Amino acid sequence: MGKKIAGDYFQVLPEECISNIISSTLISPGDACRSSLISSIFKSVADSDLVWEKFLPSDLKEIISRSVSPVVSSSNKDLFLRLCNYPILIDEGKMNFWLEKWSGRKCFMVAARELWIVWADSPQYWSWISLPGSRFREVAKLGDVCWLEIHGSIYTQTLSPKTIYAVYLVFKFTERTHGLEFPVKVNVQVGGVVVPGTRRVYLDPDGSLRKELQNSDLRGGDLVKREKELPLARKDEWLEIWLGDFVNDEGENRHVDMSLLGEDGTSWKSGLVVQGIELRPKSPIY
Repeated sequence: MGKKIAGDYFQVLPEECISNIISSTLISPGDACRSSLISSIFKSVADSDLVWEKFLPSDLKEIISRSVSPVVSSSNKDLFLRLCNYPILIDEGKMNFWLEKWSGRKCFMVAARELWIVWADSPQYWSWISLPGSRFREVAKLGDVCWLEIHGSIYTQTLSPKTIYAVYLVFKFTERTHGLEFPVKVNVQVGGVVVPGTRRVYLDPDGSLRKELQNSDLRGGDLVKREKELPLARKDEWLEIWLGDFVNDEGENRHVDMSLLGEDGTSWKSGLVVQGIELRPKSPIY
């Protein structure tokens, strides 16, 4: 008699039994994709709406109802993959929403129009322009200003529970910049408490600090610390600078304030373009 492989045994199990096994044991979308390779019946169950429903946020219907355009999908798996690969605009285009593909946790970018930017309503200091590659209709372009201050906010109830979130300012520079080489202060406050503390970072408009770091002898923790003080290039051709992390547990609904503040309030600054502030899951809390 030939030796049976494990997948053959699953052919004799009722589909409902396999469905219960999969839905109760899988903890990530990746698990579901891998289990679909075991056998054809496993694939049928692993791709089912019952399994993929557990990877979708419980308030997803409410979020989708705020989308500026229809969100069409043929199944829960299709909806999950769509929201991982194609972020949607919600709240009249003032926020961008998508899912983190490894966990299904919620990600958001708050548009520049929803941020509190000092002097943003004064055309002599800031202007609102459209840029190819932006997720929003408008971005904020800094003309000339002495005092640089940007705040964004969101409530923890909006985010995925039991998750550590990382916060980033998403920006780029115009061809000509001035006064942006000085350090700026960044922090994240949750319920009025600053976490993990106010830090100094550098927007590094000419990239000189990044080149200096690449040629340095820094290693280990010192290298990581310095990396977090400088912008990183994104795949979408924007830059991001880390503002901080915070823990979103299942406690009360708390206000999150995310900010960037220029230390030098006397020199003129120009050439910064702000798309928004992004919140992404860093890791779950088990």
